[in-house]
Amino acid sequence: MSNDQPYPHAGVQLNHTAVHASDRYLSAEFIAAILGLEVGAPFGPFLPVDLGNGVTLDYCEKRDEPIQSQHYAFLVPDEQFDAVIARLKVIGVTYYADPGHTDPGRVNDLFGGRGAYFDDPDGHNMEVVTRPYARP
Repeated sequence: MSNDQPYPHAGVQLNHTAVHASDRYLSAEFIAAILGLEVGAPFGPFLPVDLGNGVTLDYCEKRDEPIQSQHYAFLVPDEQFDAVIARLKVIGVTYYADPGHTDPGRVNDLFGGRGAYFDDPDGHNMEVVTRPYARP
């Protein structure tokens, strides 16, 4: 692609991403339970969680080396945010207002919405937000 051609943004969409886990069932069930979703049928080495917008998290096991922590952010409807926080509380998972996990038990109000961060069973830094980040 040359510098004078515009990048074709309109046709590009994320379809799926692989999420490494020490136990794909545990991790997939965890995020599905927190977000109020369901785990799909295994597909080869993957265990998918359909996010409902055409994107799946495909959990796959990685046991030969440590899991590298990643960040995953989920846009949830405002009316579902309190239920997500309640599910975290029920299973005893601490949530934080900040990505560095220094403000426990609180949510943030960035970009006119609400948000919180929490760890999944393998230490991935998960985030739920009710408003997308404002981009310059």
